[in-house]
Amino acid sequence: MIILVIGDITGRPGRTVTAKAIQQLKKEHSIDLVIANGENLAHGTGMTPRTYDELREAGVDFFTSGNHILKKLEVIPLLEAKDVRVLRPLNFPPGNPGQGATVLSVGGKRLLIVNLIGRVFMPQHYDCPFRAIDALLSEYESEPLDGILVDFHAEATSEKIAMKHYLDGRVAALWGTHTHVPTADADVTSQGLAYITDVGMVGPKHSVIGVKADTIIESLLTQTSFKADYEEGECNFNAILLNLTGRTRCETIQPILLTLSSL
Repeated sequence: MIILVIGDITGRPGRTVTAKAIQQLKKEHSIDLVIANGENLAHGTGMTPRTYDELREAGVDFFTSGNHILKKLEVIPLLEAKDVRVLRPLNFPPGNPGQGATVLSVGGKRLLIVNLIGRVFMPQHYDCPFRAIDALLSEYESEPLDGILVDFHAEATSEKIAMKHYLDGRVAALWGTHTHVPTADADVTSQGLAYITDVGMVGPKHSVIGVKADTIIESLLTQTSFKADYEEGECNFNAILLNLTGRTRCETIQPILLTLSSL
């Protein structure tokens, strides 16, 4: 099974470029499933039904998320839908809407998709992602599954790499999101775990992780908050292609680094 995993899609430029890239990549590869991190879809923070529908029409089959997913409360019905297509992190504290994992049927295959969030350098006090994934894997230990896929939305590279070692041999793929910067460590371990510390983003190339550089520089100089604004034009499209071959095994992981226009 070939799975396209797309990094954090940022604002309108990111949405536009994602539609173009999916169309291009589906011509080049026999893609069975498209997963994207959608927590930045709606002007950089959160998701709305409109932005969700736009990306579903563009070809995204399933969304993971992160710390911004509840910034726009219109997303709650999507998180609580019976046929869930949007996850919030599994280790959000109890009482939050939605769920952090689900089994998705794709072409007769049953995939467990999981969304975790890190704690290192994060301002919120999330539950432990390591203990959360332990409990989940125990719950699904006897379930017939054709693949276990995990998006770890975290700031610290060390925390993500620690999770790689923790889950090696227990899941098929683990990818990092959140930093918007793709890392150069895509690899498959000897036990078949496909891993990358961060997939990257889909957003303006000449920016600071998606936002206009002048806006971020002014905020850093004055130590004041800012309103996100996005450059149109050239955008990075960062993704990975996974060749899933079993419950806890991938054969390959291939980074996708494209530059496309949002105009």
